[in-house]
Amino acid sequence: MDDASAAMVVDARGIVTGWSEGARRLTGHPAEEAVGRAVRALLAEDTPSGTAPLLSGPVTLRHRDGRSVPARLTVRPLRGARGAPAGHLITAEPSDAAETSLAARAFQQASLGISVVGPDLRYLLVNDTACRLLGEPQESLVGRSCLEPMEDDEYTRGLARHLRRVAETGESLHYEIYSQAPTQPHPHAWNMEMWPVAGPSGESVGTALAAFDSTEQHRARRRLALLNEAATAIGTTLDVVRTAEELVRVLVPAVSDFAAVDLLDWVLGADEPPARAGTGVVLRRVAHGSATEGAPEAVVRLGQTDFYPPCSPPARALRESRAVLARAGEADFDRWMAERGATAPAARIHSLLAVPLRARGTTLGVAVAVRNIHPEGYADDDAALAEELASRAAVCVDNARRFARERTTALTLQHSLLPKGLPGQAAVEVAHRYLPSASAAGIGGDWFDVIPLAGSRVALVVGDVVGHGIPSTATMGRLCTAVRTLADVDLPPDELLTHLDDLVIHLAAEGGDVAELGSTCLYAVYDPVSRRLTVAAAGHPAPALLLPDGTCRLIRVNAGPPLGVGGLPFEATELQLPEGSVVAFYTDGLIEDRDRDIDRATDELCRALAAPADSLESLCDGVLKDVLPQEPGDDVALLLARTRALGADQVATRDVPPDPEEVAAARQWAGERLAAWGLDEIAFVTELVVSELVTNAIRYGVPPVQLRLIRDRTLICEVADASSTSPHLRRAHAYDEGGRGLLLVAQLTQRWGSRQTDGGKTIWAEQPLPQP
Repeated sequence: MDDASAAMVVDARGIVTGWSEGARRLTGHPAEEAVGRAVRALLAEDTPSGTAPLLSGPVTLRHRDGRSVPARLTVRPLRGARGAPAGHLITAEPSDAAETSLAARAFQQASLGISVVGPDLRYLLVNDTACRLLGEPQESLVGRSCLEPMEDDEYTRGLARHLRRVAETGESLHYEIYSQAPTQPHPHAWNMEMWPVAGPSGESVGTALAAFDSTEQHRARRRLALLNEAATAIGTTLDVVRTAEELVRVLVPAVSDFAAVDLLDWVLGADEPPARAGTGVVLRRVAHGSATEGAPEAVVRLGQTDFYPPCSPPARALRESRAVLARAGEADFDRWMAERGATAPAARIHSLLAVPLRARGTTLGVAVAVRNIHPEGYADDDAALAEELASRAAVCVDNARRFARERTTALTLQHSLLPKGLPGQAAVEVAHRYLPSASAAGIGGDWFDVIPLAGSRVALVVGDVVGHGIPSTATMGRLCTAVRTLADVDLPPDELLTHLDDLVIHLAAEGGDVAELGSTCLYAVYDPVSRRLTVAAAGHPAPALLLPDGTCRLIRVNAGPPLGVGGLPFEATELQLPEGSVVAFYTDGLIEDRDRDIDRATDELCRALAAPADSLESLCDGVLKDVLPQEPGDDVALLLARTRALGADQVATRDVPPDPEEVAAARQWAGERLAAWGLDEIAFVTELVVSELVTNAIRYGVPPVQLRLIRDRTLICEVADASSTSPHLRRAHAYDEGGRGLLLVAQLTQRWGSRQTDGGKTIWAEQPLPQP
C-alpha cells in the first residue's frame, strides 16, 4: 500500500489486508498494528455496528490517542474471479479543507492505477501509478483519448463499451481483462473497477477507472482449470500410448509450445521394471505435439529410441526424480542441444522443462515441455504445475501398463487351458474361434471343449465365467477340468450339470468368494449311430441349428439356472439330426451388447450361418464378421460342429438270449462280422472280450441283453442289459475260480468302461484297429 495514500484494503470478512502511511497519519494506527484486525475496530466511532456494511459518506473516526477526526469515507467493492466479491477498497479524506491537499496526494500516490475520463473518453486525471503503467507522463496523457494508441481489438472495443455504459447508467461496473501494458514485457490480468464521478452539484462529470493487477490470481485460476481438465482428459483408456498422447494435448499449448513423452522400453511390454540403470538413459518416443508446424519433434520420431546423456535435462529429471528447468545460455543445455544437431537459437528454444513420470515408486519415463514461441520462460510455479500433471499422467500410464500385463498373463493362461488341437473323432467336424475382449474390463472366462466319449459319441461344451481377468481365467480352468472329469463318467447332460452345480454350491458353502457362482455352461452329446443330439444348459444361450436344406433356427432349450444358484432342475432336450447338420455353440459376447437387441442379433446369427461357405472354417469367419459387434465388450467363443453318421456297414447289432449256451453263438457271430470287415488280425482278442462281457451280462445282468460292434477309428464292443448295477474291476486271489474276466478285458483292450442308460447299463471296450 502506498505510503502517502489514506487508503485501506479489507477482505470480504472486514479484516484489514492493506494499510497506507496516510491511513496511519489519519488514525494514528501503524500498519503492523492495523493489518489483520477488523476495520470497524480501527476506524469508525459512529459507523453502524454488527454486520451492517460500511457505506461511503461522512463519518467521525476514532484516533489512536482517543480524539475524534471528522472524515469522509469512499467505499468501493473489489471483485475476484468471475465477479465474486473479494472485499473493499476504502479511501478516507479529512473533512477539513486544510486536509484537501492530503487527499490529492493520496490519489496521486495510490498503489492502484486510477484515472478519470470525461464523457468524451479523454483523460481528466491520471495518478502516478497509472502513468507508470501507461509509460507516459501525466501532462501527455491528460486531454488525450484513453483509447489511444491502442489497436482496434476486442479489448479496446470492450473498454469503450463499458465506459459508455457507466456514464449512461450511473452504475458501477467490474470486469477482468488480460492485456499487456506498454511498460510490461508480458501480458497481465487486470481487475477493472469503473464508477461515475459527480461534480459539486451532483451532475456526472466523468468516469473513474481503477486497475488492480490480478495476474497471479489469474494464473492460479488457469492452473486450477488445467488440473481439472487433466483429471478428465488424461486416462480415458487403459492404453499406454493413448494416455501419453492425452498428456501432450493437455500440455500444448496451455503450458508449452512443444511437448513430448518418452518412456522406458519395459513400460511398453509386459515385463517388470529392471534394476536402476547407469548415468545415461535410452527412452522411446511414444507421443509428441506442437502448437505450430516445424517444431522440434523432427529430431526424434514416434516409435524411435533416443539416448539422453547424463547432462541432459531428461536424464537429470529421471536421476533426481524431480522437475528440471533448463534455459538457453546454460552450458549443459547448449552442449546437449548441439549434440542433438540443433542449437537453441536456431530452434528458438529459450526454456525447457523435463518432468519424470513416476507412479507407485517406479520411474516410467519423462515428459518434456518446450517454449520457443511463448515469450515467458518457465518458472518454479510452472515446474510445480508440470509435476502435478505428470504425477496424474504417470498413475494412468502405470494403470494401463498393469492392465496390459494382466491381460497378457490372463490371455496366455487362457490359451493354455483352451484345447489347442481337438482330439480325433468321427462324430462331428468342428471349427472354433476365441476372441478375447479388447475392453477395459480385461480378458473374460469364455471357454469351449470337445470331448470324445465311448461308443463314437462326442461331447460339445461351451461356458462363460462371470468377471474378467486372471481370476476368471483360473475359474474357467477349474470348470473345464470338472466338466472333463464328469464327462469321463459318461453322465447324461442334465445329470452332469446337476453334479457341476452341486460342486459350485459346495465350494460356496465352505466360505469365501467363489468365482464359479453365476457362471453359465451348455453341455451337448451327439451320437453318430442314432444321430441324436442331447442338450442341457445352465443359464447359457441356446445353440443355433443349420439343417442341410439351408434352414436355420435356434434349438429350444430350457436354459436352467446359472451354476451355483441351486433349487431348480436341469432339463435335457433331445432331437434327431440329419447328417450334415451344423450346430453353432457360442457365448453371449457374440450376440449381446449394451445397445443391441438380442432378437435382432440372433436373427443375424441365423442368416450368417445360412450364408454359403466353402468350408466350416470359412463359415466360422463369416459368422464373426457378420454378427460380432463393432466393439465387443466381452470375450467371444464360437464352436461349429457339422454332424456325421455311422452307416449300417459300420455298426452290427445282435440280441443275445439269456442262456449261457448263447455265448458261443455270440462269439462266432463276432468272428464272422470281423471277417466281413477285414479285421481277422484282432478276431481272437475280440472273441475273448465278447465271451467275457456276454457271460457277465447273462450271469449277473437282467434281460434283454444286446451285443453291438462299431467299426470307427477303433473297434468298439458293447454289451447292454437292463440292470443298473455297474461291474467293478477287482484282483482275484490265487485260488478263486472267477473274478478274472474284467481284468482280462482290461489287459487285452485299449480302454474299457460302463455307462448308465435309460434302459439299464452298457459295458464297452475299445481295441485299436490293425495298421494297414
